[in-house]
Amino acid sequence: MKVEEINAISYKNNTAKNVKENVVQDETITLTINNDISRSLSAIEDSLKEFTVGYLFNENMVKSMDDIKNIEVDGVQIHAEIDDTLLKTNETVLCSDSAGGWRSKIKHVNPVKSNFQVRVSELIDRIEELKNNAEIWQATGGTHVAGIVYDGQFIVKEDVSRHVAVDKVIGYGLLNGFDLSQSYVIYSGRMPADMVIKMTRSGVPILASNAAPANSGYNIAKKGNITLVGFLRGQRCNIYNNQNRVIFD
Repeated sequence: MKVEEINAISYKNNTAKNVKENVVQDETITLTINNDISRSLSAIEDSLKEFTVGYLFNENMVKSMDDIKNIEVDGVQIHAEIDDTLLKTNETVLCSDSAGGWRSKIKHVNPVKSNFQVRVSELIDRIEELKNNAEIWQATGGTHVAGIVYDGQFIVKEDVSRHVAVDKVIGYGLLNGFDLSQSYVIYSGRMPADMVIKMTRSGVPILASNAAPANSGYNIAKKGNITLVGFLRGQRCNIYNNQNRVIFD
């Protein structure tokens, strides 16, 4: 587990004492694409091939696995070779974000076609299961956690970046033959446009979270035919857009 113990002073109820605290071990990861585009970001050194596949899809750099020619992971260095057709168009425009990575500008939103449905009781159970499987978060409180559910399989990944955590689970699904149109992603974090667009680009019809959607995320969900489930806490949740994908028991 990517955790390190450090010294700290704990102050509580007018009392200060020396304690040992766990913190997550993040690293500076460098992703280089086609020996041309290179950027560094903070992430956990784990599941980096899955991250790369998810990132390439979610940032609209590839449309299929056939567009990915090669991925090599050497420690914290990732080298990816892809068909650069999209990179030569105006469809993919790279810009920096606060996490130190790239986020492509949203120019087009392709609606997701899927008849997939999930029971609300399953979503309520899965958000608890998500928290129970977040080992680094439980030890440090310093990660986001994401999961992808397909055909009874539930894969969970953690990272210091919510974007990277979601990229990792989507990348896992793509590498392992998941039908993403019959899957859903559940994670810890808000649902703004730059998160919801990942669902439309990878073809995932449902995004569920314990947090709230932003107006930008809701608007992308409407354009992209994505179902958002927010405030998934305890025995409650809100369903936004295309609510027929959620079955009420």
